Amino acid sequence: MKKAFSVASWNVEHFKGEPARVKRIIQFLEAEKPDVFALIEVEGKEVFQTLTSRMPDYSFHITEGRQCQEILVGAKRTFTSFFTQKTEFKAGNAYLRPGALLTIIAGNKTYTLLFLHTKSHSTPLGLGLRDDMFDKAAKFRKILDKAAGGPGQANYIFLGDLNPLGMDYPYNKDIDPQLELKKLDRRAKYRKMQRLTKDEKFTFWNGTGSSYPKADLDHVVAAGHLKFKKFGEAAVTVLGWPKEPTEAKQNQWISKYSDHAMIYFEIMH
Repeated sequence: MKKAFSVASWNVEHFKGEPARVKRIIQFLEAEKPDVFALIEVEGKEVFQTLTSRMPDYSFHITEGRQCQEILVGAKRTFTSFFTQKTEFKAGNAYLRPGALLTIIAGNKTYTLLFLHTKSHSTPLGLGLRDDMFDKAAKFRKILDKAAGGPGQANYIFLGDLNPLGMDYPYNKDIDPQLELKKLDRRAKYRKMQRLTKDEKFTFWNGTGSSYPKADLDHVVAAGHLKFKKFGEAAVTVLGWPKEPTEAKQNQWISKYSDHAMIYFEIMH
């Protein structure tokens, strides 16, 4: 099998201003040479301006609305691509982030990628909003299948910072993040999709001394018939602080780049 195209998704915490940091982020991104990528938590217009000048071989798109954090998507111009902002993933809340939908044609096949940045709170409201978004993302497969010619036909992937934080609630009624992921997996299986394995357990950490523990927040859910390059035994490689050999170096990476690692995968055909 040959590579159809590669994809990277990266939550770059509060990505704005500070030209030196913007340059570092773009250099790290360029080193992986993704054919398609999404940068999450883009807050400043200078990021878009710098990307378009530094990466002229890409077409760029960005979500917009009343939310302060956007998803910026880039796709190499060698591919035919079409971008749509999906406001139904805002769950009726004007301040939630919309989905960023990219349709790309590679090797005479059409692929649909939905990049998401879901609600990050572990409150009942946060869990409920994520649950609604996950439900909509999974059900979207049915719409795409119909357009592709029948059940199981759509080359569909949804991914990004899905924030499965579970729920904090008194009286021993907490919901563990793994239970939230288990429900996501059940939804995916019902739609003949699967959450892809990663070569690192965690994708988020604020570093030593943080009140937040390391967490498994970034995920890829793909149609079950799609094939992916293997990174060891995993379909997705996690790049950034999890690959650093010591805690000190992990702290340095987080300080230079982001509290989220990048997730990267390659679709084969």
